[in-house]
Order: sequence, then C-alpha cells, then structure tokens
Amino acid sequence: MTPDPAPSNPLVGKPRPKGLNSGVLFWALHIAGWGGFFLVGYLSAIANGKPCEIWKLLFAVAATGFFGTLGLRYLLRACRDLPPLRVTMLMIAPVLVVAAAMGLTFIGGLGMGWCDVCQPMSRVNYVAYVFNQLNVVVGWTSLYLVITNWRKLQLQTQAALAATAMAHQAQLKMLRYQLNPHFLFNTLNAISTLVLDRDNATANRMVQGLSAFLRHSLDADPMQRVTLKQEIDAIGLYLEIEKTRFAERLRVSIDVEPACWSALMPSLLLQPLVENAIKYAVAKRVEGGTLGLQASLAGDRLRLSVTDDGPGWPALKEGGVLPDQGPQGTRVGLANTRERLRVLYGERQSFEARNRDEGGFMVTMTLPFEIRGAPRE
Repeated sequence: MTPDPAPSNPLVGKPRPKGLNSGVLFWALHIAGWGGFFLVGYLSAIANGKPCEIWKLLFAVAATGFFGTLGLRYLLRACRDLPPLRVTMLMIAPVLVVAAAMGLTFIGGLGMGWCDVCQPMSRVNYVAYVFNQLNVVVGWTSLYLVITNWRKLQLQTQAALAATAMAHQAQLKMLRYQLNPHFLFNTLNAISTLVLDRDNATANRMVQGLSAFLRHSLDADPMQRVTLKQEIDAIGLYLEIEKTRFAERLRVSIDVEPACWSALMPSLLLQPLVENAIKYAVAKRVEGGTLGLQASLAGDRLRLSVTDDGPGWPALKEGGVLPDQGPQGTRVGLANTRERLRVLYGERQSFEARNRDEGGFMVTMTLPFEIRGAPRE
C-alpha cells in the first residue's frame, strides 16, 4: 500500500514524488494486497485438502479485512501529525477491533455452513486463527506507517533542498547586483560636466554607453553563465565609459588564448575587479595606469587574471588572504567575487589576490573549463 501525501510545502509548490498518483497507487496496492491474502489462503487450503467451497469463507474474511483497514487508514490520516508513540497507543484498540471482526466473520461463515469441514477442533484453534488475523492487521498498519513516514521525510527533504536552492540563488543575485555606486556617481558627474562644457557629442556617447552597460547588467541572469567573449564584451561597455572619462590615462591590455573565448563563466564576474583596478590604479594617479585582462588554460581549468600597475594594496596580507579591513570599497568587490566563486563551484575553484612583485595588484581565479552545452550552474 502507499500512504496519503503529506501537506504541500509552500517553498516547493506542490511536491509529489514522481510516479503514479498517490490515491491511485494506494487503491491498486490495497486491492492487490487483500486479493493476494485471499488467493494465498485459498491455495493453501486446497493444498491441505479443504473443499473448493472454502473460497466463500476466505473471501468474506478478506473483504472484512479490506474494509476494516480502510477505516484504519482514515484514523491514521487523522493522527499523522501526532508523535509516533501516541499514534501507536491510539491505534491499539482499532487494530484489535478489525482483527476481531475478521475472526467473527470466519466464525459466522462456519455457522452459515460455507465450509462444514473447516470447523476448528478446539477453542485454542479459534484463538490461534484470530491471532493470525491480528498479525495481518498489525503488519498492514506497520507498513502503512513506515511508508507514510518515509514519504513525509522525502517531502521534507525536497522542501529543504528547494529552500537551499532559493537561498543559493538569492545569495548569488545579491552578490552580483552589488555594483559600486561610485561608478554611477562619477559617470553622471562626468556627463554633467560635459553638458556644462557644451561637449554634447561626448556627453551623448557616455549616456548611450551607460545605458547599454546598465541594460546588460540588469538583464543578465546571475544564475546563467556566459562565454568569456560575452563577458569581455560586457566589460568593453564599461571600459568605453571609463575611457571617455580618463582618455589616455586609461590603458587596457587584453590577452586571451583562442581556446578560452568559448569558456563559460558567471556573468559580470570580472566587472567589480576591473572597477577596483580603475578606481585605485588609474583614477587616483595623474599618469593613470594600465589595466590587464588575461585568460589561459591550465589543464582542465580556466585561469583568469585582472592586473594593474598601480600602487598595490599595502593592507593585503601574505598568501592572498583578504584582510578584515582595507581601502573602502575594495574589500567588498574582492570578497563578493570570491564568495560567488565559492557558492558556484565549491572546491573546484581558487581565488588569489596579491600585490605584484613588479608593482601593482593582481587577482587570479581558476574555475572548471566548460564550454557551451555544459550543465547550467
């Protein structure tokens, strides 16, 4: 038999184990179970020399058990939220009643002459028969409870997995959407300055670039991966805006191995790192600086690097460990990027942030090398 489904959890809509409808499956197994009980009893009686007419008696007993356990089913459904011990205590009397009813049906059938040669030889035999029926009913009840609890645990597991998945997605979206507001403020201020200087062409170009970048940022699904080429194109929208602001002070170097262009990665993973590099290696220096983006293959892994030739980060500890305190804004971008990688790839990724020996700062990430058609993260 199969039990009735537990109430749906709002986190997962209407969870149901895959397969037949619970009600259909219950009735199929319930009928098959009591049909098997009747068939086994009949074949055993025939094998022991009982007359064919005994089927009437055995059918009546099986029918009593069939309808009696249906009553137990509704009682168990009413008690399914109670503690197991209390359910057990409450079900003792109903189980005894159903077993006794099956025994009385057997005795009543004998009294109606359905099987004259089936009379038990003594009262002990009557008691033994009733005890056998009690074992059958107890077995039915125990099996029902076991399957019911198993299904309830299964649904709770599904709900827990769904809740974890929802928290996982919310965390990723929070990390991805946490763009630095300084970028927007600086860009809008630059546009305002250009308008006041009547440099309308440049201002219009910056507005269009900002619109394209924000549209891409908001439309991109943080749960959907993009190719490295798409990521570099998105970074290009951002860099076009910054090049308008900094002109020749911002120099960009992109070095990507050909095989890496189709590699999949989380969307806008590089943007906060590029933003940090411009903020601390270009904007604060009169001579500006050079931003470098590198991508290469390392076995079955994709290695991504964002570098600059600025002053570096004096507060950074050795070994690539991010400090608790650092230049305002930097720690958030680095920590968010590292956390996104950890949530998405677990132990299959690495993240290192360090000062370069030749001067400047470098962030290096490795993640599994996968191309279009790989499973969605």
